[in-house]
Amino acid sequence: MNTKYAVEMTNITKKFGTFKAIDNLNLKVKQGTVHAILGENGAGKSTLMNLLFGFYDLDEGQIKINEEAVEISDPNVAHKLGIGMVHQHFKLVKPFTVAENVTLGNEIKRGLFVDEKKTANSVQTIIDKYNFALDAKTKVSDLSVGQQQRVEILKMLYQEANILIFDEPTGALTPQETDELLNTILELKRMGKTILIITHKLNEIKAVADECTIIRKGQSIDTVDVAETSSDKLAELMVGRKVSFSVDKNPKEAGKDLLVVENITVTDARGVQTLKPTSFTVKAGEIFGIAGIDGNGQLEIVEGITGLSKVDSGSIVYKYHNEDIEIANMNARKIAEMQISHIPQDRHKHGVVLDYNIPQNASLKDYYKKDFARGILLNEKKMNDLGQKLMDEHDIRAPHGLNSVVRDMSGGNQQKLIIGRELEQNPRVLVASQPTRGVDVGAIENIHQKLLKVRDNDNAVILYSLELDEIIDLSDRILVMHDGEAMGIVDPKYTTKNEIGLLMAGKELQ
Repeated sequence: MNTKYAVEMTNITKKFGTFKAIDNLNLKVKQGTVHAILGENGAGKSTLMNLLFGFYDLDEGQIKINEEAVEISDPNVAHKLGIGMVHQHFKLVKPFTVAENVTLGNEIKRGLFVDEKKTANSVQTIIDKYNFALDAKTKVSDLSVGQQQRVEILKMLYQEANILIFDEPTGALTPQETDELLNTILELKRMGKTILIITHKLNEIKAVADECTIIRKGQSIDTVDVAETSSDKLAELMVGRKVSFSVDKNPKEAGKDLLVVENITVTDARGVQTLKPTSFTVKAGEIFGIAGIDGNGQLEIVEGITGLSKVDSGSIVYKYHNEDIEIANMNARKIAEMQISHIPQDRHKHGVVLDYNIPQNASLKDYYKKDFARGILLNEKKMNDLGQKLMDEHDIRAPHGLNSVVRDMSGGNQQKLIIGRELEQNPRVLVASQPTRGVDVGAIENIHQKLLKVRDNDNAVILYSLELDEIIDLSDRILVMHDGEAMGIVDPKYTTKNEIGLLMAGKELQ
């Protein structure tokens, strides 16, 4: 069979200063296939695709599109070559409609003015063709994350792209939205599109990819046939060592109560009660899991405990140094100073300051304290020492070393920085919201070990995750939420995944 290639990248090198982000890398993608790019956080996956899309210039190497050599100097050239890209962080104008976002810069005009009706109709035609279940006239601000991603895909399809790049496409999606996206990718393949998907999620690669190129430290390690390669082998190629997918959790008897939550409620800006009266106790020496489909009250519980949002009623009593302290609606800094650490779900909103460097972000919980401040000046040596310590202990990789701006780091390395900073506070209670979102399998294994270490040191972890397997594997007890209501607390040793799923759907167990 005469194989034709949609993309060929040969001897590609890209440097940032003295750092080689891509080092003499080769990639060949067959036309009409789904090709996965697999690698650890910071391995160079996104950099490689940004070279293909024209965001960065090559230092060395050659790119061929449909077997013709090209120079891709910017994204406009990429568009003309039929290349489209859905970025990890969406590039949408929230107040604009779906149609306005999809056609931005390519609107249908009547004279000097945009023909809004024709523009909307043209976009709705594409929506209906791909069964995307969207209204072209809806504002993007009113869409879910999964729906916003479909708008990004529509932008590529409107520009008639035939080579579609997805950069970590499921990082912010619910499990249901992830399944929908993977089905969409397979449908696009059936229509003859060539798909490149950057990911570190092995189950997604096994579900949709034909071939997979593994990248490690900017170099291509191998390209494999996905159907003939096990998940264990893919993980080993990615990390450079065998990776354990099982959680090694020692039996442990829980200690005294650390947190007593009684009848807390939350009402949103629309007047809807998003958290109905909810009560539970968290003990020393346990991981207390909170399970539920996204948007069923879990985040309200987490943010109520950490002071990021208010509760309407009820009480949250923290047992701190033999005192009972009411922390409901207390200032978030005061809560943090009492050794309640928080790994937030939205790392960009609550976890890091994107335009600060690593030492500045590492010191966000400490900069105002005596050791870090000299009057009105900051102790930069102390901040640098802390930043370097976190980089060394948590394998944080950054393109420009210690002084890298966090915006330039991969999402997984941003997450490692947040986790390292929160663990450095020596938490009595660690509230971990989606702690492994956007990190590779090697880092997930490491994060799980760190959460278990907090528990084994007679402290408590409150774990909120949308990954049900993660909740079941790590938790000692699990609170299951549905529609803002606590459906019950179960012991994962004596409860099946199916039973927890039924509770998440609002069905009482018999």
